Amino acid sequence: MANKISQEQINDTLWRACDTFRGTLDPAQYKDYLLVMLFLKYVSDVWTDKRTALAKKYEGDDVRIERALGRERFVVPRESHFQFLYEKRDAPNIGEIINIALEKIEDANRAKLENVFRNVDFNSEPYLGETKDRNRRLKNLLDDFANPVLDLRPSRIGKLDVIGNAYEYLISKFASDAGKKGGEFFTPPEVSILLAKLLAPQSGETICDPACGSGSLLIKVAREVGSEDYYLYGQEVNGGTWALCKMNMFLHNIDKAHIEWGDTLNSPKLVDDNHLKKFDVVVANPPFSLGKWGAENAAGDVFHRFYRGTPPKSKADYAFITHMVETAAKDGGRVGVIVPHGVLFRGGAEGKIRTQLIDENLLDGVVGLPANLFFGTGIPAAILLFRKGRETSDVLFIDASRDYEDGKNQNKLRDEDIAKIAATFRGRQTVGKHSYRASVEEIRENEYNLNIPRYVDTFEQEEEIDVDSVHEDIVAIERELASTRAKINEHLKSLGIYV
Repeated sequence: MANKISQEQINDTLWRACDTFRGTLDPAQYKDYLLVMLFLKYVSDVWTDKRTALAKKYEGDDVRIERALGRERFVVPRESHFQFLYEKRDAPNIGEIINIALEKIEDANRAKLENVFRNVDFNSEPYLGETKDRNRRLKNLLDDFANPVLDLRPSRIGKLDVIGNAYEYLISKFASDAGKKGGEFFTPPEVSILLAKLLAPQSGETICDPACGSGSLLIKVAREVGSEDYYLYGQEVNGGTWALCKMNMFLHNIDKAHIEWGDTLNSPKLVDDNHLKKFDVVVANPPFSLGKWGAENAAGDVFHRFYRGTPPKSKADYAFITHMVETAAKDGGRVGVIVPHGVLFRGGAEGKIRTQLIDENLLDGVVGLPANLFFGTGIPAAILLFRKGRETSDVLFIDASRDYEDGKNQNKLRDEDIAKIAATFRGRQTVGKHSYRASVEEIRENEYNLNIPRYVDTFEQEEEIDVDSVHEDIVAIERELASTRAKINEHLKSLGIYV
């Protein structure tokens, strides 16, 4: 294909389009405008490609063309098409026109897109400025997306997941720029891939992320299946991020994902007949040590999730862990959750919950990750792995804290690091300086403290110092220094300079 567009071209062009908003909005805010416009441009171009193909197939028969278009996986009304908006780019009410376009595309695709665009207002004065400035910015945005490089018709970009990749690229860039807020909606792809490898989802399984953010982790776990035979579920508390997740799934051609909006800890939405829905794989990167999570309501939880104890009101880590364990399928259900290291050893209510989880033989593994992997925090994190119906009672500890590539702003797991960790976990072997297979008796002897250095000995013996040799070196250096000083003094005297 002579004019085939590359992933790099799309990514670079999209990133330059961000200049429209830089200095005006925080990245956590302007990401919504860019990502919504990318979504709209893509579905418009796909719609154009499909209409062109059908016009050729039905020889211009408009009735048959429209009937066939109505059976497509989505519908783009004329007023919602990017080209329609681009032709209106000089209109004095262009923000309002874009808002109407989004409403119409929602109405035409209610099952897939209902409420997805409710948090994005292209006519917002507080965000986009007064009318004159707002219109200029929106015109620039439409011009950016009219760039020939962003011709996103499938006939041009091919069958690769170029748009899904571009969407994730933008989300990752926004997460990096957003600092601490970035970690709220995006998990670094290497960490997501590692979790997917550790949980090893299989064909036909159900996969859930109860704190799914923009959906990147959920998608990576789904891709590990190796086919499209899986069922995805998720819940996200932030409405704007929930919308990103819905669009992310759509752009990755995942139409059967069931993504709910709401507070998982206080109002879980993934239920069957007033019972928590069970899943084969449960995975999450929940917010670290979230405060004010609803501990005061835990005792009255209708789903009885907190019978092991109520986590502290200032730290929701074990609230998420408990929820995830309770939603794992009874036989063979796996859980993978990213946590701060304090979860491994803190006492009090958390210690009691941790003790019971171990005594119930649910904990399968603990993986210590390198520092500075996540957006907005430099602290090292760990992965806790649980499994229902385990036949053994040992726990595998892995110290992967030194397996990474240094980055300027953020460290990164390399392919070889991911492969090493995954192979170690599958093999469940003790490997010097890297892993240790601990019995439950050893964990009890350590008072249920899961701090990794208690189990994995990473101590490096320092080379023995030869004191006599060092002393001889010092004496030799001092002699050389004295000789040099004497020579300098002789030169100074010859020059008539007395010291």
